[in-house]
Formats: sequence, structure tokens, C-alpha cells
Amino acid sequence: MTRRARLSRLNTSRTVLQCATIAILSTSVGCMSLISLPGMPGRDKADNKKTLEELTDDTPDLIGKFTHPFGMDYVKVESISLVTGLAGTGEDPPPTPQRASLMGEMNRRRIENAEQIMASPNTALVLVRGFLRPGIQEGDRFDIEVRVPTKSETTSLRGGWLMSARLTELAVLGAQVRQGHVLGVAEGAILVDPSATGEAGEPYATRGRVLGGGLAVKSRPMGLVIDDRYKSVHLSAQIEKSINDRFHKRIDGHKRGVAKAKTDELVEIAVHDRYKDNVGRYVRVLQSITVTETARKRQERLVTLGSQILDPLTAGSAALQLEAIGDDQARELLMQALKSSDTEVRFYAAESLAYLDSTAAVEILADVARNEPAFRINAMAALSAMDDVTAFEALHGLLSVESAETRYGAFRSLWAMNQHDPLIAGEDMNGAFTLHHLDVEGTPMIHVTNSHRPEIVLFGKQPPLKMPMMLDAGTGVLVNGMQGGQLTVSKFRTGDEADRRTIQPEVHELIRAIVDLGGTYPDVVQALQEAQKQGALQSRLRVDALPQPGRKYKRDGEGEPVDTGTEKRSFDLATPLPDLFGKKPR
Repeated sequence: MTRRARLSRLNTSRTVLQCATIAILSTSVGCMSLISLPGMPGRDKADNKKTLEELTDDTPDLIGKFTHPFGMDYVKVESISLVTGLAGTGEDPPPTPQRASLMGEMNRRRIENAEQIMASPNTALVLVRGFLRPGIQEGDRFDIEVRVPTKSETTSLRGGWLMSARLTELAVLGAQVRQGHVLGVAEGAILVDPSATGEAGEPYATRGRVLGGGLAVKSRPMGLVIDDRYKSVHLSAQIEKSINDRFHKRIDGHKRGVAKAKTDELVEIAVHDRYKDNVGRYVRVLQSITVTETARKRQERLVTLGSQILDPLTAGSAALQLEAIGDDQARELLMQALKSSDTEVRFYAAESLAYLDSTAAVEILADVARNEPAFRINAMAALSAMDDVTAFEALHGLLSVESAETRYGAFRSLWAMNQHDPLIAGEDMNGAFTLHHLDVEGTPMIHVTNSHRPEIVLFGKQPPLKMPMMLDAGTGVLVNGMQGGQLTVSKFRTGDEADRRTIQPEVHELIRAIVDLGGTYPDVVQALQEAQKQGALQSRLRVDALPQPGRKYKRDGEGEPVDTGTEKRSFDLATPLPDLFGKKPR
């Protein structure tokens, strides 16, 4: 029966309408939800006819047809707090609402001599903020940004420690700052750009970051909101069932579906472990699941997807649908696409197979990560999501390549795969950061981070530091290598004799000596960057060498990209960017 014939029947009588609907739409989301649309009073017959026509066309009834995501934005949380440990570079803040707010918080915590502490030149009032990513869970960490207020007389936050701050959403109502519920807490050593010195660097010296210094105290909900014209209890329940037939996770030792129909318009979603570092992709896959589908319709759709996966223009969308199906037939179509001569087709197929934990994806993704920058960020995230020793070995092989971002990207991916693996577990440096020494081939390299979490990664055997040299390693820490074959690391404290360590001119010994004397992660980073400037560091030193999105890509068969003169042509992948490499909120 054609759609025109069905719509003709719709106009004959109410009884015939109901019977025809039951017969025709048995593979859709149900008679009540599609035609009567509960919860939408006042819809006339013309509106219902339009809705029926929309939902009985040839396109599959994917969940994305009826819903839009909820909780996929970044939530900004803020606070006012105090930085201590400055070397006379702070100020006594003026009598502003910000000072009053901070004083109220100090009194709430019953801090003695609050006025004297705030007036000290070794402290500074600061504005604190962080961004809660989509799907963040209670206990997860996030980066914190710290800066002094406008017109503050504080000249530098170098060497400072951010005191505990409660982070909330802030809003200005009635000329007053209103706080919401506490969503996170923050504390830790402030990392200031070591190159920010002198008057030119003063604006940069008065702001910094606390890597991983934020701690979420509540899990952020996320889900799918059913569009107004479709919302119904029946459809909500059907979406829950369709998702839970495909995805589940273990909670308290029991298998539980990831979806829960909360109302007629909201289906709440728990993040599946395999997609914890790629929540955007997870939602796209969920929206690529069908609401209901007969076996015959499934076979017809698989035939269509089998053609679409081989076309680079449709391969991305087709791969997501096949990943959403996730059965043996879908895997087989993805496996066939791996044989394509087109790089883009092979990549999309391999990416989906990786999230289906298929070993067949590993070789192609590793090759793409090594040789195609446009796909690197997604390829590494996909490899890290696998529970496969072959994927681990492929990432391990990338630790020795020449490209700094590929090496560190592989390390970050391995850490996400299993942070407790002996190869990458690292050494806890008095709780300040972790030190990782990787026994790998390739050019010696040192990597430090300015995001995500405080860590230093030593790639390969590190050559000794060149002498002579003199390094300023943060507040009160001095490294003297001006004579002899050893280094003297000294920590100076007001009124006390200097505490000293004598070490060999080795990078790992220098790091441990600074930490042993009470130095923080920012102190060590500053020492390494000073050593690089003086030519004492013989290894490559890189900061946040992360795989980048928006890279140029020339499709197979295309000519060279046209040079616009000012803007580089970017390539938009058909799949979302992963969160693994610190995607920033706009």
C-alpha cells in the first residue's frame, strides 16, 4: 500500500484511521504516540496528518529523529578565593563586594586573623573558574583557571597556592551576585607561564592554572529530550528499551541498561564506559539507534548502509548507524569497508570497529595516527577505548616516532586505556604531580602539561644537563652548576639556613631534588624551561603537544587545497571530537 493510499484512507473515517494505523505503523513507535500525540492538546487533524506523513516516509525512525541531547554543554563554575605563599607580590584588596564575599567565606570556616591574612603582601584575592564537561561524574577532576581582579595591585601569582574554594554557578540578580549549589571544589599549586617576567609579562604573571585542581562533587545528568510534537510516555519508554537493548553497564555488580525514561519528554542516559572519553560520539551513536524496526526493514537498511559506507561523503554517518546496530552483520559491512582504497572510508569504518572492540580496526587506526594528522585525534581516542592487547601494542609503538604530538598523544591514550599499567603508571612526586620515565626508542624528549593533569613524561634515555648553568626554579629554589661536575639545589627560607641537595647533572635527579625540597609542579616546569633557554637541556622540551583538530586533509582524488592566503582550510570530520585531549569550551 502506497503512502498516498494510506493518507487517503486517513480521511475516510475515524475507525478506518485507527485500523490502518495499527497495520501500517506496527514497525514504528506505536499508534498512540504517533497520531494522538499525548501531552499536546489543541492539535487539529491537519497537524496530525502532517506528523503521520513525516513518520511514514522512507527514512528510518532513528532516535535522533525524535530527540535532541540534553547536558552536552560545558557548565562554568566560579568562586572567589585566596592565594597564599607569594613572595611579596600580593596586596591588601580594596573594600569591594569580592573582598566582602571572601571575608564571609573565611569567617564561615572560622579562620583566625582573617583580616591580617588578607592584608599580607604574601596573599592575593583571586577569581577562580572551571568548566564541568558533559558527563562528568562525582570525583572526576578538571582544570582550574585563576586570575586577579581588574585593577588589582597584585603583580604575580608565581609560587602561589590556591586555598580551598567552593565552586558554584554564579548569576547577577538585582545588582547582587547570587550563588547556586556547590558543584565542585578547587585547591592546589598555581602554574604561571615561566616566561612571564618583567613589565611586558605582568598580565600573564597574574593569571595561571591549577591542573586537575577541581573536583566535581556532583555528577552531571545527561539525556535525550523528546521534541514537543512527539512527546509521549509510550515513545519515551520505547526509546529507553531500544537503547538498553544495545547498551548496558554493570552497576553494583548487576547489569543495568544505560537509559531510563524519566518523563514523557526526557530519557536520562548514563555514560557507557567505552565512551567515557568521547561523550559526543556516544550521544550520536545513541541517536543512530532505531526506535523500533522489523527484521525485514533492518535487512533493507543494512543493504543501504552497505553502499553508503563505501562513499566518503556518507561513510561517517553510515559508520555511526552500523556501530549503533552493533551485530555481526553490521560488523561485516564495516570489515568490508576496511578494504576500500579510500583513506577516509577506511578510517570511518575502523573508528566504528574500534568502539565495537574489533581487533581488525587496530592496524588502520595506528597507520592513520602516524601518517594522517587530520584523523589523528579521533584515531588515538578510538584505540584508547579498546580492551585489546593489539591496540595497546600499537599505541606503544607510536611512543617512539619523531612527531612530538603523536608520541604524547599515544601516551595519553595509553593512560586512558589503563593508567595502572607498569609502562605508564609513573611515580608519585609527593602528591604534586606524576613523573613518567618511558623506556622507548627515538629522540629523547621531555613533555610537560599545561592542561588536564600535572605530569612530566621523559621519553627515552635522557642525556645529562650541560654545565655550567644557574637556574631559578621557582620561589626560593636555586640550582647552581657553575663549577665542578655536580649540581647544588638550594631552597632558601626567610630566617633559616638554606636547605641543600647535591646531585649529578641528570634530569630525573634534578626533578626529584626540587620536589624533595618542597618544590611544586610549577617550580619543576620553570626549572626545565630555564634549562632549555640556557642550552643546558639537551632533550627536546614540549608543552602540551596534543593532537589538534581542524587539520588540512586532501580527499583521495582531489587536487591540492586552494591557498586562501589568510585562513588554512580545515577539514570537518563527520564524527565528533573526543574529550580525551582536553577539548576546550567555546
